[in-house]
Amino acid sequence: MKKTSLSYIIATRNRLPFLKITLEKILAEIQADEEIVVVDGDSTDGSKEYLQQLYLEQKIHQYISEPDHNQAHGWNKGMLMAKGIIIKKLIDDDVHHIDSIRKCRDFMLANPQIDVCISNHLQSHLTQPGQISITGRLPNYHDWRAGKVRSFTFSDVTLLLRKASVSYLGLYDTQFKMMDWEYALRISYLKANIAYYTGYNSLSVSTPGNITSGASAELLKYEGSIGMVKYDYAGDQADISRFSRLKVWLGKTWDRIKIKQTQAQTINIPEEAKLQKIYAAYYQTLDEYNRSGSFHFIK
Repeated sequence: MKKTSLSYIIATRNRLPFLKITLEKILAEIQADEEIVVVDGDSTDGSKEYLQQLYLEQKIHQYISEPDHNQAHGWNKGMLMAKGIIIKKLIDDDVHHIDSIRKCRDFMLANPQIDVCISNHLQSHLTQPGQISITGRLPNYHDWRAGKVRSFTFSDVTLLLRKASVSYLGLYDTQFKMMDWEYALRISYLKANIAYYTGYNSLSVSTPGNITSGASAELLKYEGSIGMVKYDYAGDQADISRFSRLKVWLGKTWDRIKIKQTQAQTINIPEEAKLQKIYAAYYQTLDEYNRSGSFHFIK
């Protein structure tokens, strides 16, 4: 029996319109050595029934629905359930480029010393889907590799993780709302072997009701202070004092969260046909970016 090379894991709760788009895209392209693992946090919007039917039809390989203590708890279940050599986290309302993900997987399989692979990515907001920006952490990655900083942050929307490395790097910290922020700092501080792909394996979409929109400024300040001390993270601007960098980072974070909280309260998710159209355009844009240049891996 062929070993599972890649596990796509999804943790979700009451996000059915986005979940359908993401899963239907993956289901259309799934390969024999890949699996789909879905952890549902006891949804009440029809997600549970939708997923149960997919599981009964053997379209998804592993599925559980039960209450989670928090988001990190749900994602940790998915990591532990995964049977693949490589784990890829799929966020239900983001856009994922399967060909690029498989390139990252194949690179990791060919280089077993690599613990983690991350990449550049695109980002947008559901209220302005025509506005796409490029983002990435390549300069910060270079600084970290050169020993200029002990840790750096990155979004786990691009993360591929070797399951065997979890025994050293650990699971998500269930005490943190900003779990991906803490995880990036932790694994880079632990000197994980991180590879960087200069292509784009994802497009992150800011949507109403996402986990970050529920974080308070006080909580972010508290978690930020812990992360910066614990992982010797001084921020991304080396030309100002550490305290100033902390204030700048927290100020920018508060502004983003305040905007997201306001938007989440006033913006409804578009009806299904319009949402499908928006995401079809997102998938096309992400594909065009990945066809527009020549990309490589750094290790």
